[in-house]
Order: sequence, then structure tokens, then C-alpha cells
Amino acid sequence: MVLCRHIRAGWRCRPSLLNRLSDMARKRTTDTPDQGDEAQPPKRKLGELRRLGRFLRPYRLYVLGALLALTIAAGTVLTIGQGVRRLVDDGFAVGNIALLNESLVVLLIIVVVLAAATYARFFFVSWLGERVVADMRKAVFDHTLRLDPAFYETMRIGEVMSRLTADTTLIQSVVGTSASMALRNVLLMVGGLLMLAVTSPQLTMLVLLVVPVVLVPIIVFGRRVRKLSRESQDRLADVGSYVDESIANIRTVQAFGHENVDRLRFAGRVEETFQASVRRICARASLTAVVILLVFGAIGVILWVGGREMFSGGISAGDLSAFIFYAIVVATSVGAISEVIGDLQRAAGAVERLFELLDMEPNIAAPSDPKSLPDAWVAQVTMENVTFHYPSRLEHPALNDFTLNVAPGETVALVGPSGAGKTTVFQLLLRFYDPDHGSLVIDGLDLRDLDPAELRAHIGLVPQEPVVFSADAWENIRYGRPDASDEEVRAAAEAASAAGFLDVLPEGFNTFLGEKGVRLSGGQRQRIAIARAVLRDPKVLLLDEATSALDAESERAVQTALAVLMENRTTLVIAHRLATVTAADRIVVLDEGRIVAEGTHDVLVTQGGLYARLAELQFDLNKRGAPDQ
Repeated sequence: MVLCRHIRAGWRCRPSLLNRLSDMARKRTTDTPDQGDEAQPPKRKLGELRRLGRFLRPYRLYVLGALLALTIAAGTVLTIGQGVRRLVDDGFAVGNIALLNESLVVLLIIVVVLAAATYARFFFVSWLGERVVADMRKAVFDHTLRLDPAFYETMRIGEVMSRLTADTTLIQSVVGTSASMALRNVLLMVGGLLMLAVTSPQLTMLVLLVVPVVLVPIIVFGRRVRKLSRESQDRLADVGSYVDESIANIRTVQAFGHENVDRLRFAGRVEETFQASVRRICARASLTAVVILLVFGAIGVILWVGGREMFSGGISAGDLSAFIFYAIVVATSVGAISEVIGDLQRAAGAVERLFELLDMEPNIAAPSDPKSLPDAWVAQVTMENVTFHYPSRLEHPALNDFTLNVAPGETVALVGPSGAGKTTVFQLLLRFYDPDHGSLVIDGLDLRDLDPAELRAHIGLVPQEPVVFSADAWENIRYGRPDASDEEVRAAAEAASAAGFLDVLPEGFNTFLGEKGVRLSGGQRQRIAIARAVLRDPKVLLLDEATSALDAESERAVQTALAVLMENRTTLVIAHRLATVTAADRIVVLDEGRIVAEGTHDVLVTQGGLYARLAELQFDLNKRGAPDQ
């Protein structure tokens, strides 16, 4: 019964950890997964864990401390077996009370050493787990900020968040718990086998015959568990992605009465996740049951053989007692390793997913020897014979043999139907992408020769869908110039007609604006974005329907502010409402990625064509009081 209690204790040591890890694991997929992956075995090799050495290396002393504590703890456990042997042979067998008292003192000393070593092990490995995860999260986040927009065309934001949170948490649990437990049990297993050999070579040969029998099902079932873990994580990622998409767009969901459909679809995904988890649990339970069956059966056989040896005088009662103790140590260690191995394999998958991000090089990066813009540069923009395809739409060019020259200080409006390539011009000028063919040049310098950070520092952008961060007005307007003073921020807000509504908020400029600026109207968010561009004081200004969400009164005020802002700046304006760009120095008309006409408003209306049709439609509707299109 004592033997059984020891064995069961070893098997029960980590179920709560396993449950937590199964809840946290996630998958490695994108919106366009490689279909060939399903035919391949999951890449969950333990060798992936070696890559954590990059993050462990700076903390060698803590690693050494943990290893030392592990070794001492394992050594003290193995020492107990020799104490048992001596106590039985020299104490119980001959009735030596003094030895019994001495054994108690020695045991207490060993227990104190074991407790101290266990404390040190727990502290060091837990500290390492937290430290490594903190460093990994910083490294992965820093790297994802460097990845260009092309990466995010095929990678879900929720997937990146999962890798930053769930996968790193899984690694923390393994580095801080499972890895040390695995190493501890490996030491106990090896040490126990050595002590078995010292105690009884004959019985040890029998143990060695049993070990391969136990390892085979671990390997076979382990592969099955890895495959099912991958499937379970895939389904779990589907659940997370659906939640993220639905909750992020809750207003649209409720506005269209889509709640019931989303409930049913989400319930379906949850059930698929549950079924996949059940299959994984069954495989894991089968692995555990098979190993327990083999281990207990082997111990029973060994006890039977050992008992016969003792009765025949082949070994002493003390040797048999020590042998049983070491057999228990080896058995519980093998059982614990069979449990922990699954955790380590799942952690290897998490390491693989994280290093997939870290290994990914951005397509847009500074050259090894970047050129610098001259101090007195004038911002002359030239796009010559540019052809460009978005990575997710390779069959259709966004720009096709596109050539545009913008003189310093000139205001050029880009007009045309949706999908004509207007926004793509902005994306290339900000160097979110590089063209497939042709060149983009500013003041004679190809954008590929510049550091993207330096280039973007001189560009101000007001997007059609303004971004407001979860912060107060000071931080939002100061986003492009973190070192700007409060006076400069307020001046920019006043220029963008934003100071009026910000001052009447409960805490003025200090008011938290809500997630994505939910506490502001669409027009107010757009004025925050305009104030941000005003404060940046850029050489090149990109306006993407900067006044589209404003009422007539605010639009007039902002147009006046923008007119001042655009003075002596190279400005490109995307406009769907032609009334906002009639005063531009030049209007460029795009259609299907090409320039089909250019000139002033009056010249283009006179020429006829696409612009004239758009102008006739919009201005005729305006005369009749219809809303702008």
C-alpha cells in the first residue's frame, strides 16, 4: 500500500498544470493556410526548445543556480535509499535502538537540505520563467512593429496577439515548472537506475528490460497526442478569431440583427473545439493508463523476483528495501516524464510559432548604408513607370505603369472611382510597400535608399478613417511628436477646430477618449487626426478625404486650417467629393491604376471624360440638395 501511494502521488503531481496549459495553447495558422501542412506531421520537436537558449543566456547564474538546486534535491532523495538499507540491515535486523535514533537525526538533516534545495529550485526556475517570457514578449512585439503591412495582409491580428499572450504564457509555465520537473525526474531516473545497479545487478537487468517496454507506448501515443494537440489548438484559434471579430464589430452585429446567427456559428466552433479536445484527452489518458499498467506490472514482477532472492539468501532485507525504494523512484520518474513530455512538446510548438515571427524579415527595411535627406530638401515627389500588385491580389495591378511628378509646394488632388489606385499612391509614398517595377523619388533620392523611419518623419497623414488611441487628447494629438509641449498641442487642436469640443469634455484635454475614440463622433475623431498632422509640421502632407466626416460649419473651419497647413508644403489629396479639391493646383484622374487625365477643375470639365461625368453627377445632385456621393 505504501508503494502504491508513492506511485500514485507521482502520477497526480501535475493535473492542474496540464489543465491550465491545455486552455492556453494556440495554433499556428494564417488566413491563407498552407493546405499541404495538413498532410505533414506537426512540427513539435523538443529540439525547438533549444532556441530558448537565446533568452536564457543572459541569466546564466540563475540557470546554474537552478541546476545546482535540482542536483542537490535529486541527490538527497537518492541518499534516503541508502539510509533505508542501513536502517533495515543494521538497525531493525539486530534491534539497534541507537542506530534508529541516529537515523532520525540524519533524516531530519536530509529533509532540511531537500527543503532548502527545493525552495532554491522553485525560486530560480520560476524567476527564469517570468524573466524569459517578459523578454520574449518585448522581443516579439518590437519585431512585429517592424514588419511591413504586407505581412498583415495574410496574418490575423488575433493570431499575433495569441502568440504574444497564450504562447508566451505556455512557455512561462514550462520554463518555470515543467522543464525543471522533467530535468529533476531525469536525474532521479538515471540516479535511481545507477543505485539499482549498485544494490542488485541481477534485478537491475530485469528493470532495464522493462524500460524499453514503457518507452515504446510513450513514443507511439506521444505522436498521436501531438497531432491531436495541433488540431485542438487550431479549433481553439477559430473560436478566438470569431470572438475577436464579432466583439470588435459589435455595433454592426447588433445593427443588422446578426446576434442569433453569430450565436449559432460560435456555438458550432465551440463544439468543434470541445470534440477536438476530447480526442486529445482520450489519447493523453490512454498514454497515461498504458504507462501506469506497464510500470505497476513491472514493479510487481520485480518485487516477486526480489522476494524470492531474499528468501534464498541472494540479497539482504536492507538491499531489497533499498531496491524497492529506488524502483519506486525510477517508476514515478518515468511516469512523471511521460506526463511532462506532452507539456514540453506543446511548449516546443509555442516556441516554433514565436520564432516564426522573430525569424520573419520585413520586406521594407533600411538599407545597410542609408542615404539622408538634405537639410534644405524641398519635397519634390516623382513616381516613374510604377507598377505595383498587393501581395494578396497578385492577379490585378493596383498601379499600372503609373507616372506622376509633384513639384515642391504643389497641391495635387487624386480623384477617381473606388479601386482606381489613389490610396495605393499614399501607401507607396509612405513606403509601406515597394513597387514591383519603376521608381519613387523624393528630391532625387530613391525611397529604397532611405531609412523608412526618416522618410516617414517628414510626412503627415490624415486618413479617411481616423485612428484614435485609448488615451487622452494630449497623447493622441502628440502621437506624431511625443516631445511637443502642451502649448503646441493646444495650438494644433485650435487650428483643426478640435479645441472647442475637447475643452467641454469632463476633464478637458485630460479626458480619456475611450477605446478607438468611442466617446467622440466621427467628425471629432477626424479633427483629432488633423490636429495630429498639424502638430507634426511635415514637409509632405497626405490628406485622404480629411473633411469627409465633418459638418458644413466644421468643414469650413478645417478647410481654412488646412489651407494654412498646406502652404509651402507638397500636398497630395485624395477626394471623392470634388467640391473639396476644385482649388487644387492640379487634379489627377485615375482609373484602373492609370492616369487618364490631369489638369485644373475647369480644364478637366471642359475636356469631358471621366472627371466631367463625375463632376456633372456630383454638382447636379448638390444643386438639387442631395447628399454628396
